Amino acid sequence: MTRAKRPMRLALADGTVLDGFGFGANVESGGELVFNTGLTGYQEVLTDPSYRGQIVSMTYPHVGNVGVNPEDMESAKAHLAGFVVRELSPVGNWRSRQDLDTWLAEQGVAGIEGVDTRSLTRKLRETGCTMAVIGPASVSRDDLVDRARSMPGLEGRDLVAEVTSSVPRAWTQGCWELGRGYIEGVNDAASAPHVVAYDFGVKWNILRRLVTEGCRVTVVPASTTAEQVLALEPDGIFLSNGPGDPAGVPYVVSSVRGLIGKKPIFGICLGHQILGLALGGETYKLRFGHHGINHPVRDESTRKVEITSQNHNFCVDVQSLKGRAVVTHLNLNDHTVEGLEVPDANLFSVQYHPEASPGPHDAGYLFRRFVDRLRAS
Repeated sequence: MTRAKRPMRLALADGTVLDGFGFGANVESGGELVFNTGLTGYQEVLTDPSYRGQIVSMTYPHVGNVGVNPEDMESAKAHLAGFVVRELSPVGNWRSRQDLDTWLAEQGVAGIEGVDTRSLTRKLRETGCTMAVIGPASVSRDDLVDRARSMPGLEGRDLVAEVTSSVPRAWTQGCWELGRGYIEGVNDAASAPHVVAYDFGVKWNILRRLVTEGCRVTVVPASTTAEQVLALEPDGIFLSNGPGDPAGVPYVVSSVRGLIGKKPIFGICLGHQILGLALGGETYKLRFGHHGINHPVRDESTRKVEITSQNHNFCVDVQSLKGRAVVTHLNLNDHTVEGLEVPDANLFSVQYHPEASPGPHDAGYLFRRFVDRLRAS
């Protein structure tokens, strides 16, 4: 059955208005507009809590062609504010359980298709991320632009509180295996290294990777204090990805500062930025961020280049950390810091996503490195 066209508009705070057709939820929504360069993995993007408060535009022209299925979820629901594509595909492959249009409608997320997303990407690269609104064509262009201009930005906002766990919980699901699916009930023995994982908006495959590498995992809310974490008697501490500005969660920075040197620590994405702040450094906002699964990163110790999956708008200021941490990885596109280490405190972190969901597997060794340190200590 042919889907009826529903005229919609994408209005940017700079006055740009793009016409298209709506899909997903028939609602008006707004957020910070960013672009993602991934050719695959749109369902993982949609369910990544790190996109809270953002409208995501995909540069790949055909989106929706593999449908939606429960195995590719990275959290319990979609978190982004809106979705922009060049063309929505109604086709689903053999793994599909639902088409993207219907699923987004159930999730309450507005989408717009028929937009020249590559031109939009060039604009964002030149002028930077901007607030935007997806709204019906029945609303005037000027009104939609005014609504975009009135929206609060991400700087200083605590978006972590909107996506974190409400109570501590055990995580025992391992990675997906051919013919078996996700393996349940893994490493619940007391002899397994115990990792307490801060949930700042953690992706499920990160937790699966920790379990598959042999860890017993306890997930805790972002508000958990250092004293409460240490009371759980962990062998190591993991700091997860998450949305927004690391400077917007000073209570988390304070807790992490109290854990440095007490146990081995591994941080990813927002967790990496929070570690930078906890070490006394500073962070800043990138012009258009890093969002995609094809970012080259160089390991400074081996000089090897990894192709990485990334999703962040903020970055650690390496100059502010001189003498406090060693830079271990660099982004080869813009030479921003992608990894830090403090050997004396047994902590390290990376800005990118080594769990490869979606994305390449080049950086999977980092989970093994963390577990090796847990066993050694």
